[in-house]
Amino acid sequence: MDILVFLPLALVVGFQVLKARDQRRRIYLLGGYLSQYQIEKLMENVSDGYLRALGESDEERRSQIWSLLATAEQELASQFRRFSEDFSKVWNGQTQVSTLGFALPYGDKIFPRQAFDMRHLVAVHAEGIAAAAENRHQLSQRDKAYTMTAELLLMQHSCHWFCRSKAVASARMLARHQTSHQQLIDAVSAETRQDYRRITGC
Repeated sequence: MDILVFLPLALVVGFQVLKARDQRRRIYLLGGYLSQYQIEKLMENVSDGYLRALGESDEERRSQIWSLLATAEQELASQFRRFSEDFSKVWNGQTQVSTLGFALPYGDKIFPRQAFDMRHLVAVHAEGIAAAAENRHQLSQRDKAYTMTAELLLMQHSCHWFCRSKAVASARMLARHQTSHQQLIDAVSAETRQDYRRITGC
């Protein structure tokens, strides 16, 4: 009887230990590469700059803010591309991401056909951020800011997905930015959306 009582508890504890170990490995791996850059700080500066520019009533002052933002956008795109190039050298056995709807420890190893390579997705985000920074589609400043914001948030979602799970990444995005995963996919450029769907199956 005692075995029947404690066996389910042991299984639950074992599952949590394995999940925590797998997630910790992923966090250290991604964080180790990102820590070499100022991507997070640049993202914050760009996002805050967009809010200032869009809220500025004086045309001259607004133009000055957009001009300063262009430099920050280019630096952000440059740093993220370098990060993508560095991350592409990681062994592919460490960069697989499970597409299961829940966090299964080593799910990418158990179900390899239901996984994708994070290195490829990072490259897609690098290209999307660069395209937005260069404004290749000749959008208005407002629309450019909207697209860049979507590109950055979808990239954040991918990072959380890699470290935790798709469900956790989507829940965080909804809680912090009141934006669903599907809304982000719809808001990025057509090129990013197409490549993102091809890789992730979303």
